[in-house]
Amino acid sequence: MRKHCPNHDIPDGLDTVLEVPIPEEMFVSNKTTHHRSWQNMKSWMNMKQSPDQKHSMVAGFGGRNTEIQLLLGVVGAPLIPLPINNDNDNNSITKNIKDLPIEISMAKYILKQYIAAVGGEKALGAIDSMYAMGKVRMAASEFSSGEGSVNNKIVKARNLRRGGGELGGFVLWQKRPELWCLELVVSGCKISAGSDGKVAWRQTPWHPSHASRGPPRPLRRFLQGLDPISTSNLFVNSICIGEKSIDDEDCFILKLEAKPSTLRARSSSNVEIIRHTVWGCFSQRTGLLIQLKDSHLLHIKSPGSDGIFWETTMESSIQDYRTIDGVNIAHAGKSRVTLFRFRENSESHSRTRMEEVWKIEEVDFNIRGLSMDCFLPPGDLKKEEEGFETVPNNVRLPFKLRNDQPNRVNGSKVVAIDVDECDDDESSSDDYDDLF
Repeated sequence: MRKHCPNHDIPDGLDTVLEVPIPEEMFVSNKTTHHRSWQNMKSWMNMKQSPDQKHSMVAGFGGRNTEIQLLLGVVGAPLIPLPINNDNDNNSITKNIKDLPIEISMAKYILKQYIAAVGGEKALGAIDSMYAMGKVRMAASEFSSGEGSVNNKIVKARNLRRGGGELGGFVLWQKRPELWCLELVVSGCKISAGSDGKVAWRQTPWHPSHASRGPPRPLRRFLQGLDPISTSNLFVNSICIGEKSIDDEDCFILKLEAKPSTLRARSSSNVEIIRHTVWGCFSQRTGLLIQLKDSHLLHIKSPGSDGIFWETTMESSIQDYRTIDGVNIAHAGKSRVTLFRFRENSESHSRTRMEEVWKIEEVDFNIRGLSMDCFLPPGDLKKEEEGFETVPNNVRLPFKLRNDQPNRVNGSKVVAIDVDECDDDESSSDDYDDLF
């Protein structure tokens, strides 16, 4: 990972210190790409908040702009469906376990084994903050529309296995599960997100700073093997629903459903969140979490119609556990995301698949000087706005994600791809919360 970048404006000037380290591959591929990525980052840092300037800056990213927005909007900074109670006492996980239903008592026993596998209560209790830095590669791997219809269309996009996708780096800071921040740069585009314990927010170059509805929730990236404390606290009220084999590893499956009150708090007049479920697969051999999956279904209401349903499923495999200061931390993994849009008419169905692989380069605990000021939200945060990642109407998908049919891409919907004319969705395009 490179933490400095040459000063392109002043050849003899000092190197620029990057807030977010960038993978070395971004600088050694070719000089043209290298220079363009740096110029994109500089444009973001110098960007004003006027709509005209933001639109001009977004258009400057080129033909891949819509795909990058899609990836960052869905995969960049998704949240876990419900707040984590940090007051859970690990000693109470197995307290009075005999008096509980078998599926609950089994889940608590599995969590007890997980705590021991990641380092034990003493090692976890000594952590008051953490930092992680790593790199990611993202790609939209497949797009299909009109499922179930005669004119079913499937467009294959880049595959991470063949070296495709958008490369980037990220930095994570956390003081408590409700105090965290993320800086992620992918191909010159930056997304920032965080929580100060009262509100969770995010910010991108093409969207003003906005808060997510309901109580602040933890970042999903921490639950992908980085934060064992939050993982155990998240699943403390889960149930064990059985076993399955994952890559020849026998696992127990824990399931957690978001409560109706939590779903209502995140819903609005135009958006109803119907369900949000999390599954955790814990190895029977090691006790470690090796797969995290969550899925949510929401209904976008439109006047004069039945509206649109969106189902998002994200499945992450968690790998390469290493011991850092007595705590087992996962240093690699990959995620597959499916975004499914459907109505009663099968021709309006669409499915988008995305992939991400990540690798952790540095992890440290108990960071000195990490104060509350590090988690303050942006000054322009609109707490009541129901914004979501949207794409300008005049921006088309990258060539590899388009087909040659005369269907027009209307990008003002949710970050999913839509190849249909859906003007009746315009009224709700600004009412989508930070749902991922």
